[in-house]
Amino acid sequence: MATDDHQILALVLFSAFVAATLAVTAWAGRRRHGSAEEFYAGGRLFSPMENGFAIAGDYMSAASFLGISGLIALFGYDGLLYSVGFLVAWLLVLFLVAELVRNCGRFTLADVVAARMRRRPVRIAAGVSSVTVSVLYLVAQMVGAGSLVALLLGGTSQVARTWTVVGVGALMVFYVIGGGMRATTWIQIIKAVLLMGGAIALTALVLVRFHGDLGTLLTTAAQRSGHGTDFLAPGLKYGGSWTAQLDFLSLGLALVLGTAGLPHILSRFYTVPTARAARRSVVWSIGLIGSFYLMTIVLGFGAAAVLGTGAVRAANPAGNTAVPLLALDLGGGPDSTGGTILFAVVAAIAFATILAVVAGITLASSASVAHDLYGALRRGGRLERGAASREVAVARIAAAGVGAVAIGLALLAQDLNVAFLVGLAFAVAASANLPVLLYSLFWRRFTTRGAIWSVYGGLLPALVLVALSPVVSGNPAAIFPGMDFQLFPLENPGLVSIPLGFLFGWLGTVTSAEAPDGAARHAETEVRALTGAGAA
Repeated sequence: MATDDHQILALVLFSAFVAATLAVTAWAGRRRHGSAEEFYAGGRLFSPMENGFAIAGDYMSAASFLGISGLIALFGYDGLLYSVGFLVAWLLVLFLVAELVRNCGRFTLADVVAARMRRRPVRIAAGVSSVTVSVLYLVAQMVGAGSLVALLLGGTSQVARTWTVVGVGALMVFYVIGGGMRATTWIQIIKAVLLMGGAIALTALVLVRFHGDLGTLLTTAAQRSGHGTDFLAPGLKYGGSWTAQLDFLSLGLALVLGTAGLPHILSRFYTVPTARAARRSVVWSIGLIGSFYLMTIVLGFGAAAVLGTGAVRAANPAGNTAVPLLALDLGGGPDSTGGTILFAVVAAIAFATILAVVAGITLASSASVAHDLYGALRRGGRLERGAASREVAVARIAAAGVGAVAIGLALLAQDLNVAFLVGLAFAVAASANLPVLLYSLFWRRFTTRGAIWSVYGGLLPALVLVALSPVVSGNPAAIFPGMDFQLFPLENPGLVSIPLGFLFGWLGTVTSAEAPDGAARHAETEVRALTGAGAA
């Protein structure tokens, strides 16, 4: 639990970061000139290094810093799946989609798909899917914010968690409305630097505590976990029953395939001037992200070894507060000056992480509402004078609406692990967005019906299976513990919904009465994707 000194110092640091980000937003707001390209893509003026740091800042979320370390502290080896899955996913992004997406689109995923399809139905489908994924991802970040501040204010304050979620939602809306992509990018860059610095410092302190001996660290973690050597072997969380093993496979698929379908990650490729810069951005981000996820492994086992799994679970059943508690102990304990300072700094960095990520996700979702949904419905999608400025105005209004929905859902899911919640968002992204993206880029015969069936054929089953899963009802840890309408045994739907997304895309195409787009249009898209000719 936090003492008064922890609370005061952490709140001062929170306030300092919020003030700095508000200043960045005000600066970016003065520089904008109201164009869609400025609002959605920051004028495409960022360098590969800047964008690489921003991508890393977008990707290294509360799920990474708080959730993954907590899962490793609770379940040992099985928690490593998240670290490995999040990192391996970037290889798919680098080799398959980064450069092609930058060449084929302007602002959103729907731009890529609609390049060779009937624009209106495809934009609506892709827009609905992108908003859904973004809201699920937002929920995870806001749950992390609530857990963090509840720990800071005493660990049991439901009122504090509720108002924190509301406050984070209000701030993220302001960042998007006030500064657009330019402000969001600089906030993410600042956050990435702070997060890497905090993770490096904590990792070094853990290694110093165990004299640089990783074997001693792991042995101590196993002893204090309550599970013995089973803590260092697979199966503690995803072993035993056939449902647990299938859940393991389902989660792995979702993590590895989902990144390439995340709207807020894809939108980052449009903030650089060329496709080559987009690819170099991913290389920068892989270096940062890879280093960070290696450090989360040390932090997770370090929390188990220093605090004990029981203490981590007692503070937060989902393990979301393991890293701040580890910082408190490494700094000298609850009553020490060093512990107070380190706890407050880590808590502030985690809060900064959440604010930066939610700003990026909110911008991506509001862009989908305005550029895809509103753009498709406006007189059949025809361009009009002043349409771009009205579209930006709609995006700002949409940011407020998306924020309100995310706040409501986050209040329902406050007791779930944030990394687990992100796994659900990844599953939906891999089911609905990745199939239509790959088919559009690489399949010559792909049709409009195939695109629509692919999106809805992955999105709807994923959402239905989550609603009927143990996550929502049927057990004490569910969102509605007093109800039981569980019909689907797996917690993550990816094993079923991802193949369905690909299957429905193929089925819609082969049963379509319309002719494929033809060799000419596919060749045009292929040349543009590979060379960048005609790219925005």
